[in-house]
Amino acid sequence: MGDVTDIRERRAPVTLATETSCGAEERSGGRAVSLFWRIFSLNAAGLLVAAALLLGPVTVSTPVRRGEAVVVLAGLVLLLVANALVLRVGLTPLQRLAQAMAAADLLRPGVRAPVSGPAETAALITTYNTMLDRLEAERATGAARALSAQERERHRIARELHDEVGQTLTAVLLQLKRVADRAPEDLREEVGQAQEATRAGLDEIRRIARRLRPGVLEELGLPSALRSLAAEFTTHGLTVRHHVGGDLPPLTEESELVLYRVAQEGLTNTARHSAADRAEVRLQPVAGGVELLVRDNGSGLGGAAEGAGIQGMRERALLVGAAFSVEPGPGRGTDVRLRIPVAAEVR
Repeated sequence: MGDVTDIRERRAPVTLATETSCGAEERSGGRAVSLFWRIFSLNAAGLLVAAALLLGPVTVSTPVRRGEAVVVLAGLVLLLVANALVLRVGLTPLQRLAQAMAAADLLRPGVRAPVSGPAETAALITTYNTMLDRLEAERATGAARALSAQERERHRIARELHDEVGQTLTAVLLQLKRVADRAPEDLREEVGQAQEATRAGLDEIRRIARRLRPGVLEELGLPSALRSLAAEFTTHGLTVRHHVGGDLPPLTEESELVLYRVAQEGLTNTARHSAADRAEVRLQPVAGGVELLVRDNGSGLGGAAEGAGIQGMRERALLVGAAFSVEPGPGRGTDVRLRIPVAAEVR
């Protein structure tokens, strides 16, 4: 598969502000009346009524009679109630917009504030939604470049570990073997310990290089890479089972890499933080795409905030237009799900 190139999120075209405003006007049954004209019309009507009463037969005596006071107070109450209703209708969309802005999260795209209210308010909400579209697109582009650079750096470090550090440790092992053959009897045990430490370091270097650069993914494909990943994380305290469907739809290189990295990060979190003794990696076709499930029987999230690992998985999911979720598993543990649509992959 080679080095990872720049990944782009397949996104729907950004909706134009004019189209959204026109849609809002059509739903409201005609041209929207601006908030200014609503308040101005109501205040003008109140002033006109007051002027008509002053110029008409209605008078206010001195001292004010009870009936006259009731009429004046009733008119004042009606005017205040009408003002309150107009302001409530005009400001409610702004309150909903404020709530949407407070809850906005670029890692969970697609949530938009409903366009409603007077013309100025509808235009403001439409502008905000368009800004979110642009920010999500720019974030996806920037994240794609960063992750592509990260993958290239992973490959470079893996090659250096394998070609330079690995070869150096191999040469040290050979030299230690020669020393052990010539060393006195009382030093052979110490030389043997040095050999074992060097061999363990060489194995660790190779393991790190394999994790940095999934060569099995490039050479044998995604199913074999997931099986190898499950075997790698199976230790004395953790058993990882794998279920990979044989009739998977075709995926791009970027999507296969995202699936592998999400599975790798999910198993890493399981091994480090969940205190689980069983885990499962399942990849299967679903309606319209493929779904990856990493499940464990550990302690679960427990209300903890999402760390850098989960945030990184969300970033990767966005790059290929995938749906990502982290939820409690059945009974206990954690379920990490990644669903990639095939329609966005096949060209």
